Amino acid sequence: MKVGFVGLGRMGSAMATNLLKAGHELAVWNRTPGKADALVDAGARRAICPADAADGDVIMTMLADDAAVEAAVYGQDGILGGPALHVSHSTISVALADRLAADHTGEGGFVSAPVFGRPVAAEAGKLFVVAAGAAEHVDSCEPLFMAIGQRVFRVGTTPSAANLVKLSGNFMIMSAVEAMAEAMTLAEKGGVDRATLLEVLTGTLFGAPVYQTYGDILVEDRFRPAGFAAPLGLKDMNLVDAAATASRVAMPVLGVIRDHLRAAIAQEGEDIDWASVAMAVRRAAGMS
Repeated sequence: MKVGFVGLGRMGSAMATNLLKAGHELAVWNRTPGKADALVDAGARRAICPADAADGDVIMTMLADDAAVEAAVYGQDGILGGPALHVSHSTISVALADRLAADHTGEGGFVSAPVFGRPVAAEAGKLFVVAAGAAEHVDSCEPLFMAIGQRVFRVGTTPSAANLVKLSGNFMIMSAVEAMAEAMTLAEKGGVDRATLLEVLTGTLFGAPVYQTYGDILVEDRFRPAGFAAPLGLKDMNLVDAAATASRVAMPVLGVIRDHLRAAIAQEGEDIDWASVAMAVRRAAGMS
């Protein structure tokens, strides 16, 4: 397929690389042009703007936030109105996903397909893709999704449903990290080693990947380099809060997570992993 890709951060670059390896004809664009160099060297075409990247069958976007997506879609030389099907992999608000679906009324259409997985999973082509949109559009994207991921979950024909699933999942990840951080702090203050606690918990009732992956990060204090930066995590939790407010859903744990993310960013800077909420938990307990 003839595919455009906009947004070449660590996740986007890995996804675009796997599309190229799968044999798709690829055009790439990034606001910082140098991030496209490796892909161009590997055979991709360097687009001069988002609209130029969107002259094929599908245009995929993997951008940091609502503002970046809006700029790529609605800005000068944006992709709106082009012939390509727009597939958004970005973690964006439910409201923006609804707006994008309403505004993509041309021949291309719109599919929302956020992903679960850290950069190492993106590099290995092992992401989980959550897709929503018209069935024929999702069908046409299946080969692309399988080039970047190990499984595709279809969650309906309303694109924003995929974003709601993604935000709910990110909230659950952070809830698990928060709970582990609190439990490890309690155990450590009582003289139990973090690694010992993790071995017991993951070997009994909590063997899911989220506990194993993030548990190791917490045990080792491995917060740099960030797999997912704390400011982006805070952005996502704010999007969860907006969705919860719109639906009148009380989420008290969310408030604790946001406070700890803010504290971690204030104390450690913006280049730290979102699992650094553990540092805020420890400090509140009088531990370094």
